[in-house]
Amino acid sequence: MTAARHSLPRRVPWSAVIVFVALACGLAWLVALPLWLGAGLASPLTPVLLPVMMFTPAVAALIVTFALRVPAPGGRTRFLGLWPLRPAKRVVWLMVAGWLVPPVLVVLTILVAAALGFVQIDLAFGGFAAQIAAALPPGTPMPPIEMLVIAQFAMIPAGALLNSVLAFGEELGWRGWLLPALRPLGTWPALLLSGAVWGLWHSPVILLGYNFGRIDFSGVLLMVAGCIAWGILLGWLRLRSASLWPAVLAHGALNAAAGLVLVVAASAPDMALAGPLGVAAWIVIAVVVLVLVVTGQFRHQPELADGHGRLLSVPREGAVNPPS
Repeated sequence: MTAARHSLPRRVPWSAVIVFVALACGLAWLVALPLWLGAGLASPLTPVLLPVMMFTPAVAALIVTFALRVPAPGGRTRFLGLWPLRPAKRVVWLMVAGWLVPPVLVVLTILVAAALGFVQIDLAFGGFAAQIAAALPPGTPMPPIEMLVIAQFAMIPAGALLNSVLAFGEELGWRGWLLPALRPLGTWPALLLSGAVWGLWHSPVILLGYNFGRIDFSGVLLMVAGCIAWGILLGWLRLRSASLWPAVLAHGALNAAAGLVLVVAASAPDMALAGPLGVAAWIVIAVVVLVLVVTGQFRHQPELADGHGRLLSVPREGAVNPPS
């Protein structure tokens, strides 16, 4: 285990972590401030400000990296998971999984939600047709709803790639900088804590009704739970590959598929129950995580810094490495 001792930070840089979290969250509130001072999510600035907000974790990561020198020069691209892409075969396959699997999990979430009575599925797509009709200018002919539904599903792979551009802004912060910085706590504490911070970071827009339609702290709690769940999967992709890119693609794919429940629901669903961050999703992800745990997928992780991506064994969570 000599390689593991040299490749992983021996302690959490807590001062840098605190600065990072304060910057990421503070900048997010600053970007969202015009929405709070204006018409909320109905503001015409919303389509502009939400993508800008997604890059605040990246800004925070770059500031702590270069201003606080965490990590130190010499291993920064490896620490952040940007380069090199080694071992290449594992990184590529996990990138493919990140691109294609999240939409499958979203579909499974819809099926679980329907089985539990959280949503009623309408394969005639009447609810989706009503949404489209309401969005069209008066007098505009309605396209065949079947064509629109097929287009929605067909565009997900391309939409995942496009959404990954924006997702990179978040992932460079959460899985690029924060997760490796917290890794000395052990795999599970690092995954849970980074996921909770990710969820809390969404507060400026969640409290305006984004995602769940709740404008109180219950919406924030739901977002924290959803981000912890998805954060475990995205974090596993990051730790298993030692690369940021599988998590970036997975985040983009999740965002691209997030609205599928609105396509098949007979009426507007409760996103806290049936949405991709809601209760049904927690159940689906819990099953996936259990499979990963049972098959030992959390026990073997490549080096995160100062190495060549060799596969390392992680025998005990939170074990303190002796001085080398």
